[in-house]
Amino acid sequence: MGASFLPSPAFLAVFLISFVTLSIHPEPALAITRHYKFDVMLQNVTRLCHTKSIVTVNGKFPGPRIVAREGDRLLIKVVNHVQNNISIHWHGIRQLRSGWADGPAYITQCPIQTGQSYVYNYTIVGQRGTLWWHAHISWLRSTLYGPLIILPKLGTTYPFAKPHKEVPIIFGEWFNADPEAIINQAMQTGGGPNVSDAYTINGFPGPLYNCSAKDTFKLKVKPGKTYLLRMINAALNDELFFSIANHTLTVVDVDAIYVKPFDTETLLIAPGQTTNVLLKTKPHHPNASFFMSARPYVTGQGTFDNSTVAGILEYEESNKTIKSSHSPKKLPFYKPNLPPLNDTSFATNFTSKLRSLASAEFPANVPQKVDRQFFFSVSLGTNPCSKNKTCQGPNGTMFAASVNNVSFVMPTKALLQAHHFGQSKGVYSPNFPINPLIPFNYTGTPPNNTMVSNGTKLVVLPFNTSVELIMQDTSILGAESHPLHLHGFNFFVVGEGFGNFDPKKDPANFNLVDPVERNTVGVPSGGWVAIRFLADNPGVWFMHCHLEVHTSWGLKMAWVVLDGKLPNQKLLPPPADLPKC
Repeated sequence: MGASFLPSPAFLAVFLISFVTLSIHPEPALAITRHYKFDVMLQNVTRLCHTKSIVTVNGKFPGPRIVAREGDRLLIKVVNHVQNNISIHWHGIRQLRSGWADGPAYITQCPIQTGQSYVYNYTIVGQRGTLWWHAHISWLRSTLYGPLIILPKLGTTYPFAKPHKEVPIIFGEWFNADPEAIINQAMQTGGGPNVSDAYTINGFPGPLYNCSAKDTFKLKVKPGKTYLLRMINAALNDELFFSIANHTLTVVDVDAIYVKPFDTETLLIAPGQTTNVLLKTKPHHPNASFFMSARPYVTGQGTFDNSTVAGILEYEESNKTIKSSHSPKKLPFYKPNLPPLNDTSFATNFTSKLRSLASAEFPANVPQKVDRQFFFSVSLGTNPCSKNKTCQGPNGTMFAASVNNVSFVMPTKALLQAHHFGQSKGVYSPNFPINPLIPFNYTGTPPNNTMVSNGTKLVVLPFNTSVELIMQDTSILGAESHPLHLHGFNFFVVGEGFGNFDPKKDPANFNLVDPVERNTVGVPSGGWVAIRFLADNPGVWFMHCHLEVHTSWGLKMAWVVLDGKLPNQKLLPPPADLPKC
């Protein structure tokens, strides 16, 4: 007779405890691998009574949300079902030694061609908060974008009270025309591109636009609760002011880095930036609804979409209030007061409040000594019009933009491959100027000659170089605020000011204790910003203006960070499925 097996009571108790524990905590405390599939496909979408076929991920606009924990590994398979070449950038992810997964086309990879796929493979190291993903080729990020939410490790709490609910709020721009056709036409004529027809919140333009009342984002809240709003500016070409009528917001995090909390009625958020805010709702139902509105902050001379997007903050009624009021009454609407379009003093005041938490748990590791100093002038400019052609830029030229008067020419091979395999000859030169070749009064009367030089030039840095970079706006073709994004790194914003940077006086006022740490910073209109970072991530890293029109005109460059001596300081080899050009 076969032996029968009856579990002992002790075994049953252990089994039961393990089972209950696993049910409560289905995820192990250790980091896990998360798999996502992005099918890039066309989808018909209607906004402002215009139906058009747009490029989407999985048919969604905006695209799907990625959620992970700090320490997790992400494997995201992107399959291209459209005619456009595609690449996806995971904006703000450090990509430590995984530069092949960073995503900017022709910088770290060739784009994914029609019918091809690529698996983006990276691990989230030392980051938690809100980031986002978007297409990084031409103007396709106008529809290809979505939130990338990084939760703290299991068992780790936020450095603020746990919110009742978390809500991503992503700003975008809607064009009735095809944005690819808009930028292609502008690049051929040399003029400024047509502006968008509306701004959007989570894909919806809201009630202030014609034929759009039904396409309104509504945030339903309960009284007396705290909500974490994860704000992302995915607009192509505009910094935005944002406010919720009759409510105060507490800023707790920018670009996935905790900051010292502060209260504000209005936020300023540039394209590429993210801001987490706490919204404390009113203790009782207010018998009103509230607009959540955003409109542009504008400093340049060019045309822009002068319109306002609105969502609606609605309080949920309890059963008690529903019973007491028999007829459903139309609630009054409150609108927020947003700053004037060109309110640079508000912008300056807002950014000056941002400070790193700089606590024992979340230190601000600001480089105290500097190995290399760079001074970059950030300018609009012109290229000559080719013969037998009329151009629509200033005085019959073509608009261009530059860093240190070098307008970046996109290569036809990926820079990271050229660097990794020692094949840079003919692809790029390592002699990007570390200062403007001809110094001038950057914010004074502009020079007569607005022509730029053109080239694919990079700065080469040894591993672990500490860098200080001053970025100086110029008045060439008008002073303008430029949100500059650095791939592969966070940096500390140690100083900013108006006029020309003074190397003798200004560094004395640098904040080396608790400066804000971020991945995208606004170079003030008619001013300068100073950042510091440690080049501890081997690879090729793009830096560019996040106003898409300026990137198209050449306001971009790249850094090469060489491998270090130790095995964990070297770029990993490229994956087998890396797309080919």
